[in-house]
Amino acid sequence: MREYVYETLMARAYDEPFTLYGLIAETVETPPDRSWVEYNLHRDAKFSDGTPITVDDVIFSHAVLRDRGRPNHRSYYKKVTKVEKTGDRSVRFTFDGSGDREMPLIMGLMPILPRHALTPEAFEATTLAPPIGSGPYVVDEVDPGKSITYKRNPDYWGRDLPVNRGRYNFDEIRVDYFRDASSLFEAFKSGLVDIRDELSPNLWAEGYDFPALRAGKVVTEALPIETPAGMSALVFNTRRPQFADPRVRQALIRLFDYKWVDRTLYHDLFAYSQSYFARSELSSHGRPADARERALLAPFPDAVKPEIMDGTFSFAASDGSGQNREGRIAALELLREAGYVLKDGTLVNAETGEPFTFEILARTRAQERLLLTYAGALKQVGIDVRIRQVDSAQYERRKQTFEFDMIPNYWGASLSPGNEQSFRWGSKAAETQGSFNLAGVRSEAVDAMIAAILGAKTREDFVSAVRALDRVLLSGDYVVPLFYLPEQWVAYWTKLKRPDETPLYGYQIDAWWYDKDRDTGDGTREP
Repeated sequence: MREYVYETLMARAYDEPFTLYGLIAETVETPPDRSWVEYNLHRDAKFSDGTPITVDDVIFSHAVLRDRGRPNHRSYYKKVTKVEKTGDRSVRFTFDGSGDREMPLIMGLMPILPRHALTPEAFEATTLAPPIGSGPYVVDEVDPGKSITYKRNPDYWGRDLPVNRGRYNFDEIRVDYFRDASSLFEAFKSGLVDIRDELSPNLWAEGYDFPALRAGKVVTEALPIETPAGMSALVFNTRRPQFADPRVRQALIRLFDYKWVDRTLYHDLFAYSQSYFARSELSSHGRPADARERALLAPFPDAVKPEIMDGTFSFAASDGSGQNREGRIAALELLREAGYVLKDGTLVNAETGEPFTFEILARTRAQERLLLTYAGALKQVGIDVRIRQVDSAQYERRKQTFEFDMIPNYWGASLSPGNEQSFRWGSKAAETQGSFNLAGVRSEAVDAMIAAILGAKTREDFVSAVRALDRVLLSGDYVVPLFYLPEQWVAYWTKLKRPDETPLYGYQIDAWWYDKDRDTGDGTREP
C-alpha cells in the first residue's frame, strides 16, 4: 500500500544514499542550516479519483500523522513547529531548534493523504474499502486473510516523471498471504507465486531442486547488495530484573555458539553480525575510532569498551565442535560475579535461591528450532529457558507492549540512518509502547550519538557519528547477535525479467517487467 497506492512529496534514489528526487513536489528549497523546507507541488499531481493534490492535502496529512500516526510518525512530525501555505502550490515546514538536518528529507517522505476522502477519525478505523491515493496502482480486490490485488492506474499522473521511467511495468500485482512457510514454498514451486526472496540457508542449499528449476523455468540468483545488513538478534528486555546486570547479558552472549549453529543449522552460509551496520562503511568492526569519534565519545568515558574503541573486538568464537567449553567457563565466571551460583545443576541467585529462568517468544517453527538449540546450551550451565511459539497477533501485541523476556528481532538499516535510530535506541522510546526500542536502552551516550548523526553537516562527520553509535550499542550488550546474508538471494519464474544492474539497495521489483514470450497462458511456462 505504501509503495503502490500512496505517494510522498519526494522519491528515494535506490543507488544513492541520502538522496531524494521530486515526485509530488516539483521543487524543494531549504536553507544551509535546514531550519525549514518549502515544497512546490507539481501542477499535474492528482489522486486516483482525479482530484488535484493541494497544499491543504499536505497540511492535513502532516496533522493526521503527527496526531494519529504510528509512534515513529508522531516523533518525527512533532519536530515541525510551524506549517505555512506560502502560495497556491507551495507549503513550508519550520522545524524546532534540535538541529536535526534530516528533517527536510523526513518531510519529503511523508505520505500524502486525500483530505476530501478521509477524516482524522476514519484514519484510525478498520475498513475494507479501497483507499484513495495518488500512486501508480489502485486497490482492485481484497480477499480478507488471503490476498490483496493492485491494478495499474491507466490515468496515473506521474507516469512520465524522470524518477518513474522504467518503473511500474506490471498491469496487476497480487500479494498472497500464507500462514505456513512450507505452503508458501510449495506454491512458489508450482507457479502460483512468481518471485520469492529466500531467507533460509537450508532451502537455498537443499530446496531448489524441483522440476521447474531443472527445466530452466525457474532461476535462482545471489545478487549484490551494498546496504548495511542491519542487526538480527535475540533481544534482552533490560526492563526485566534478570537482564539488568550487563554481566548476565555478556554471559548469555558467550553461550551462543554461532560457529556451531551456522555449521549445523545453516550450511555455513550465513555471516555473523559483529556490528549494527555490518556489510558497510558505517560499521565500527575492525576499525579503530577516528579523532571525530573520540571527540564525540569523550564526554562518556565509560560508554565504550576499550577493545571496541580500538577496533580489536570480535565476539568470541568456538572451534565449531559444539562443545564451546571456553564459552561456558567464561559465562559461569560472569554469572558468578553477577551473584549466581550452581546448585544441584541449577543456576540460582546466591542470596535468594531463586533459579535463573526466562522465556523466549517465537513466531515461526524456524525460529523455534534456533531457540531450542540455544536453550540447550543454556541448560548446560543450569539456566531454565522456556520457548513459547505464539501466533502473529499475540507476538506483535507482546512486542509492542514489551511483555517479553527475550525475543528475536531484526532492525533493518540503510546507508542513511537517521531519525529512526531515536525510535530504536533513544531513551524516550524505551518508555513508548509500539516503539522499536525493544531492549529498553536508556543511555545518554546513545542519545548524544543519535543527535550527532542528525546534526552532521559532512559525510565524514556522519560516518563517524554512526560508527560511534555502533560502538556504544555494542558495548551495551543489549542483544545476542545472530546472522545476516552476505548477498540478496532471490528465486523467480523466468517470465519475469530484471535490469542488468542492481542498485546499492538490492533489486527493486517495480523496475522488473513481464515477458509474454515465456508464459504460454495455460498455466505452464516455456524455458
